[in-house]
Amino acid sequence: MESWDDFLAPYKQAVEELKVKLKGLRKQFERENIHSPIEFVTGRVKPIVSILDKASQKDIPIDKLGTEIQDIAGLRMMCQFVDDIEQVVELLRGRNDFEIVEERNYISHKKASGYRSYHVVIRYPVQTIHGEKNILAEIQIRTLAMNFWATIEHSLSYKYKGVFPEDIQLRLKRAAEAAFLLDAEMSQIRTEIQEAQRLFSRKKDS
Repeated sequence: MESWDDFLAPYKQAVEELKVKLKGLRKQFERENIHSPIEFVTGRVKPIVSILDKASQKDIPIDKLGTEIQDIAGLRMMCQFVDDIEQVVELLRGRNDFEIVEERNYISHKKASGYRSYHVVIRYPVQTIHGEKNILAEIQIRTLAMNFWATIEHSLSYKYKGVFPEDIQLRLKRAAEAAFLLDAEMSQIRTEIQEAQRLFSRKKDS
C-alpha cells in the first residue's frame, strides 16, 4: 500500500471540504431567520491504529481498506430535536455533490447496546492533482442527547476493549433510554424552546 500520509490525504481533504459545505447549510437557515435543524458539525479522519483495529476485527486486507471501511472519513451533524434528523437526511438526499450509497437508521432500529443515530454513507469525489478520487465517508446525524451517550459509551468501550462488565452494560442501556426520553420530552415543548431561543437571540443582537 502507499504511505499512510498519501492514503489518508484525500480523506483529510474530504472532511475539511464537507465540514465547510455542511456548516454552510446552517448559515443558510440563519440568513433566512428560520430554525436550523443543524446545531453544529464536526469531522475527523480515523486514526491509523483504529483503522488497523477495525481491519483486524473484520478480517479486511490492507489493500481493501478504502472499499471495505466506510468511516475512515467521518462527519457528525448534531440536531436539537429528533424531528430535525429526518430534515437533515432529506437535505443530504437532495445534494448532487456526492452520492449516497447506504443509509442505516439506528433511531427506529436501535442497537442492542442502546445506541441511536442515523448513518449516511456517501461516495465523495475529491479533486487531486492526479485527477478525481472517489472515497467513502460516513455522516452520522444525531441529537445532542444521543451524542452525549455515544461519546461516553465509546470511552468506556475503549477502556473495557468492547467487553463491558454486566452492571456497566445495564447502566448504559438505562442511560440510553433516559437520553431517548429526554429527546421525547424536548420534542413536546419544541415550540416553546424555539420561541425562547428567538427572543434570546434578538436580545443578544440588540
